[in-house]
Amino acid sequence: MTNEAQTPGRKARADVQRNRAALLDAAQRHFLEHGVGTSLEAVAKEAGVGPGTLYRHFPSREALLAAVLQTRQEELETRQAGIAKVDDPMDALRAWMRAMEDYFSAFSGLPEPLMAAARAETPGNPLTVPCHEIIATTDGYLLAAQRAGRVRPSVRGVDLFLAAVSVAWAMGVGTIDEESLDRLRGLVEHGYREAT
Repeated sequence: MTNEAQTPGRKARADVQRNRAALLDAAQRHFLEHGVGTSLEAVAKEAGVGPGTLYRHFPSREALLAAVLQTRQEELETRQAGIAKVDDPMDALRAWMRAMEDYFSAFSGLPEPLMAAARAETPGNPLTVPCHEIIATTDGYLLAAQRAGRVRPSVRGVDLFLAAVSVAWAMGVGTIDEESLDRLRGLVEHGYREAT
C-alpha cells in the first residue's frame, strides 16, 4: 500500500495535503478526548474522509500516533532547550525525566505503545524511531550525570525511558495524587542515583 502523502520527488496534491492535515487535527482531538485506542473510523469521519484515505496516509494506528506525536515534538524540544541551560547534570537529568513524563502522558493509553516500540516488539513500528531518539537524548543527560558521579554506571538511557513511561502511565490512570506521584518519582530517582 502506498502512502499518497509521501510520494518521493513529487509535491503532494493540495487535496492530499489538506486530507493529511485534517486527519492529524482530528486524530489529536480524538487522542486527547478518548485516548490512543479511539476509533480510527471516527477520526476519518471527523476529518471528512473515508477510512481508506486514512489508511493510505497512515497504514496503522502506530503510524497515525507517530505523526501526531511529531506535531507535538516542538513542546519537548522547547523543554530540552530550557534544560540545556541547567548547570548541574543531576538537575538536568531530573528535569528531562519530568519532560518525558509530561510528553508520554499527553494521551491516555500512550505509555503502552511507547513501551512496545522501545522494546521493538513489532518490526517496522513507526514509533520505534522516535522512541530511540528520545532514548538517545536521555543517554546524553545520563552520561553527564554518570561522569559527575551522581548516577550509577550500570543505568542505561532505556532504563530511564521506561521509568518515565511507567510514571506517565501512573499519571494517565488518573488515580494518583501529587503526593504519591512525588514519592514514586523519588523511588525511581533513588534507584538510579549513585549512593553518596
